[in-house]
Amino acid sequence: MTDKPNFVLIPDDAPPPPVPSRASNIFARLRTAATALVAQLPAGLIHIEPPAETGIAPRPRLVFAVDATASREPAWAAARQVTDALVKALPGALDVALAVHGGGHVHTFTAFTNDAATLRDRAAGVTCISGMTRLLPILSTSLKHPAVRVVVYIGDVFEESVAQGRRIADAMGARGTKLFVLHDTSNRDARRDAEIFWDLAKRTGGCVLPFDANAPGRLRELLAAVAVYAVGGEQLLRERDDLPGAVALLEHLGRRR
Repeated sequence: MTDKPNFVLIPDDAPPPPVPSRASNIFARLRTAATALVAQLPAGLIHIEPPAETGIAPRPRLVFAVDATASREPAWAAARQVTDALVKALPGALDVALAVHGGGHVHTFTAFTNDAATLRDRAAGVTCISGMTRLLPILSTSLKHPAVRVVVYIGDVFEESVAQGRRIADAMGARGTKLFVLHDTSNRDARRDAEIFWDLAKRTGGCVLPFDANAPGRLRELLAAVAVYAVGGEQLLRERDDLPGAVALLEHLGRRR
């Protein structure tokens, strides 16, 4: 008898091949579509929590927070240029996370890093979106992570609950996490909120600093001084007389008392 290669003998007791159900096919297609959609999203739109903590005590941490609403484009353009000053002041001694709100929500909260290029790249990918301010969620999230010593916030107006802000600021003060506000008062609406920012910062042991989008060099100096403060407090700041921003920061810290 000649072999017939177009036939395959199947034992009678062999189970029939599985037939995928319609529901499982639909689920598989949905999962594939969702994975593809997430892969296409810009990194800045994905809320990234810092990595899981290990048994090793983390280095001092700083959260660099920015109001990136529509009116803030000129200020954010200046801030983007100097983000690396935070980690270049004390290389390897401070980890920094970038937190940004725009469009009425916090759309970016990166992992902590001490790599200046990584921080600047993430900042470069952020665009301004119109919406209400959302500083308080950033402060609340910062409190959830250990070793965060300073939150630096660049903004102009405050549009949230003052009572809630005070409660969070008091919790930050008890935890030892300072709030430094780089307040842009270039418009009239921002000037009316200066007292609120001062109240919140003072409750944490921090202070309010001037922000000038037309002087990126001065901004870089202030951020470098704040980074030194985050690592070693006022004592280390006084020892770093090579930092031009140290004198200005110490002067403003003196005003909080």
